[in-house]
Amino acid sequence: MSIRKLEIEENPPLSLLLLADPSREMVEDYTRRGVTYIAEILGNVIGVYVIVPLEHDTIELKNVAIDERLQGQGLGKLLVHHSIEEARGLGYQKIEVGTGNSSISQLALYQKCGFRIDSIEKDFFIKHYKEVIVENGIQCRDMVRLSQCLT
Repeated sequence: MSIRKLEIEENPPLSLLLLADPSREMVEDYTRRGVTYIAEILGNVIGVYVIVPLEHDTIELKNVAIDERLQGQGLGKLLVHHSIEEARGLGYQKIEVGTGNSSISQLALYQKCGFRIDSIEKDFFIKHYKEVIVENGIQCRDMVRLSQCLT
C-alpha cells in the first residue's frame, strides 16, 4: 500500500469519505479546507484521510476511511499513524480528531494510536446532521473529541 497527497486536479474519493461521514456538505467543506491523502494498492484507491489546520499549532484529522472489503486488516491504523507523522512533519504540535459516541471501533482505534479523550460535544450529531445516525445499535448523538501531543 502506498499513501500520497491527492493532486489538485484529482477529485477526492467521495464514496470512501462518505463511509466515515454521511454528510456530503460537511465532507465537501473540509476537503476544500484541508489536505486529502489517499491510500492505493496497485493503483486502486482503497483508503483516504483528510487533515485540516485549526490553529497555528493544531491540526485536525477529519476523516479516515478504508474500502469496506478491506476493513479489519489494520489499514485504518496505518492511515492514522501516517496522518500523525504528516502533522508532525508539517510542524504541528497537536493533532485532534472527533468521532461519534456510537463509533466504538473508531474510539478504540484512535486510543490505540495514542490519542486521549479531551471532551464531549453533547448533541453534536443531532444539531449538525439531518438524518439520525445509528451505529452498533446506538444512536450517534455526541462528538467525542480526542487529541495527541506531537512534541
